[in-house]
Amino acid sequence: MAEPIAEKLPSIPEHELPMAWDEARVRLEAGRVYWLATQHPSGRAHLRPILGLWQENRFYFVAGTGSRKARNLAGDSRCSVSVETADAHLVVEGKAVIARDGATLTRAAEGYAEKYQWYVRVVDAAFDADYAAPTAGPLPVELYELVPERVFGFGTGNTGLEWAPTRWRFRTSRT
Repeated sequence: MAEPIAEKLPSIPEHELPMAWDEARVRLEAGRVYWLATQHPSGRAHLRPILGLWQENRFYFVAGTGSRKARNLAGDSRCSVSVETADAHLVVEGKAVIARDGATLTRAAEGYAEKYQWYVRVVDAAFDADYAAPTAGPLPVELYELVPERVFGFGTGNTGLEWAPTRWRFRTSRT
C-alpha cells in the first residue's frame, strides 16, 4: 500500500521538515484507548472511547449494530479517531465501512487477541466472543474499517523527540 504524502503544518517554533510517516504509524499501532467521533443525526458530535487496531494503513474498531456509533455511521460514514501517546497526539480522518472480508476479519481477530487479549470468533461476518469489549455494545459486533483520508500529528513536548506538526494525505484525499 502506498505511503501517504507528508505536509508540514505551520507551527511555532517553525520546523524544517514534516515528521516521517513511520513515526506516526508506530504510535497508531501502539495506542491502547482511542476516541471515535461521529455525527449524531441531530448534528451534534458523538465522541466515545474505543479499542482499535491500526493495520496496513487502515484503522479497525468494533460496534454493536444497535449502538449509537453504529447508527451514526450508517447515516454518515465520515468519522475521526484520535489517540494520545507519550509524545504525540494523532487524529485519523476518513470514512468507516463495515468489513465483511474473511481475511480482514481474521487478521483483525488475531490483532484484538494479541493487543487486548480479547478472543473473538468470526460468525456470519461479525465478531462473537465469550464477553463483549467494554466499548463495543452487545454481541455480536461488527468490525468497521476506517479508510483514512488524512492523519494529523502534533507533539506533546513530553519527550526528546521534536514533533513537527504534520498532515499526512492518503492518495484518496483531496485536502
